[in-house]
Amino acid sequence: MQIIEINNSQLAQAFIKANVQILKHIDGYIQPLDNDMNDVFDKKKNKAYRNGEIIRWIVKSENEKVVGRIAAFVNKKYKNKGDQFEVGGIGFFDCINDQDVANLLFDTAKNWLIQKGVAAMDGPINFGERDKYWGLVVEGFGEPQYGMNFNPPYYQQLIEKYGFQPFYYQLCFGLDPQKPLNKKIRERYDALINEGYTVTFANKKELDKYATDFATVYNAAWAGHGGLKQMPVEQAKILFKKMKVFMDEKLLVYAYYKNEPVGIFINIPDLNQHFKHFNGKLGLLEKLKFIYRIKFKPSHRFTGLVFGIHPAHQGKGVDAVLIEKLRQELQEGSRKYYTDYMMQWIGDFNPKMINIAQNLGDSTVARKLCTYRYIFDRNILFERHPIL
Repeated sequence: MQIIEINNSQLAQAFIKANVQILKHIDGYIQPLDNDMNDVFDKKKNKAYRNGEIIRWIVKSENEKVVGRIAAFVNKKYKNKGDQFEVGGIGFFDCINDQDVANLLFDTAKNWLIQKGVAAMDGPINFGERDKYWGLVVEGFGEPQYGMNFNPPYYQQLIEKYGFQPFYYQLCFGLDPQKPLNKKIRERYDALINEGYTVTFANKKELDKYATDFATVYNAAWAGHGGLKQMPVEQAKILFKKMKVFMDEKLLVYAYYKNEPVGIFINIPDLNQHFKHFNGKLGLLEKLKFIYRIKFKPSHRFTGLVFGIHPAHQGKGVDAVLIEKLRQELQEGSRKYYTDYMMQWIGDFNPKMINIAQNLGDSTVARKLCTYRYIFDRNILFERHPIL
């Protein structure tokens, strides 16, 4: 076997193709967009480079076949509650079912990270935000949502046999949005509407307003939790402009109290139901096809991205206001074609959000991922991520 550092465009392409070559025959596999992968490793497009660095490798067998890949990275901004030492990361791990190949990849990443002065490595995680390419699938091996990792079951054995331990689990709750919800949700909705709360959907004609309101609630509810950072209003506006092409206004729900934003429930159609037809490409032709599909062949699946309540209004039932408003549109309005819903992952260290997901109705853990940790000094006591 030969391990090769990625240091030119030809090898960078081989790194992307490794994912396809190893996984393309696995049921449920959807090829990630090449552009998305390239952006992760582009210093001009990935802000994580401001505070860290990344390196990649592929492994070739004796007959020159690519049989594995991995990336290792350090990021000064990567922090978890309770950490007493610096932690690096590994990600974009793919490997044939061979422990020797996996060990070579992990050893190579570990040795590089030790040279960078960190004491442990978490993975598989992203060199960037936590909403993409984060965690190893350990339950629910169906088609991934856009931006979610995909892997066969044997990856878990490769990782755990090396010595990685589960740091926390990531729970994705799914449900049939056409089924009745808990009756208490409607009761709470009626009560709060009568107490001065209002609820509405986003409007593409006023994107800046809804982006600003999103940032207000997001920063109050989430910034500082699990390593999440404050989101500047301008960044939120850029995000919403990018979403405009595929945004479904009726999936973005806002709650207000005396005209002040106090709750957000942000969902988008699952883009992988379109991208799976493009074989990783998104050139001009694919973009035209994408726009056509959005309009005439809408996805039946949608994804929950962010659910947040301003701390001053938590525990008052604002969650029910958001959920009931969306239910009305899905079951009684113009969005009855949505038949499959999944919330993006919730860490098992966040019981409040888990409780909200469980109270949606007939929701179940449809997919479970794991973020692993490997401490280099094997004499240091391993501890799970603390409960928030």
